[in-house]
Amino acid sequence: MERLIRKAAEMICTSKLNIALTGAGISVDSGIPDFRSAGGLWSKYDPADYATITAFRQNPEKVWDMLREMDALVSQAKPNAAHIGMGDLEKMGYLHCIITQNVDNLHQAGGARNVIEYHGNSSTLSCLWCGRQYQAKEKRAERIPRCECRRVLKPDVIFFGEPIPVEALNRSFQLAASAEALMVVGTSAVVSPANTIPSIAKDRGARIIEVNLERTHLTGTITDVFLQGKAGEIITALVEEVRQTLGPPR
Repeated sequence: MERLIRKAAEMICTSKLNIALTGAGISVDSGIPDFRSAGGLWSKYDPADYATITAFRQNPEKVWDMLREMDALVSQAKPNAAHIGMGDLEKMGYLHCIITQNVDNLHQAGGARNVIEYHGNSSTLSCLWCGRQYQAKEKRAERIPRCECRRVLKPDVIFFGEPIPVEALNRSFQLAASAEALMVVGTSAVVSPANTIPSIAKDRGARIIEVNLERTHLTGTITDVFLQGKAGEIITALVEEVRQTLGPPR
């Protein structure tokens, strides 16, 4: 593993543009289980009934039964070593953008500033009717959070049936096409359209560093360095290698 960590660090330090793609696996150590896992929200709530934009528009009060559980998990979560380590890499000048499929705001809480959010961010709520926006913490005491216009508020996350923000798509594809190294952390990269980012980057010559607990479809096909294990432990070791051995802050 030490040899692989060093190889990955060399890739990061010799690349002019480094980006990362992250998924649910990076936040598990923060106490947020993957929604699709055995203990995740989808084991209790059918996404078709609780996680589509149609369901929200038809019966937002019902959907908030699920959203309250999601908020209880996310609002208590703190950034773990992986989030903090990636924030450190950004500050050092060796990580230029994080593309995340998560809605938990933990990359920002961990110190990262350049984050593209594919699925939005649960820390704010908006009114679909009048457009007002609120901090989620302002409305946490309300069982069904409502706008001043009395409509039920929606978290600023992308529900099934809603498009990925065009700006996020365009910017992430541009970065993927220009990157010299891509870190894939805590995601199996099977959910569209984020799953296209590794292949776009690879086709344009980027080196792929994969950090996951288990092998994925990327591991034996386009991954150049596979670092198997917990994201927090591996990212911490990777940052230390970059910091102490291979290069000063840019």
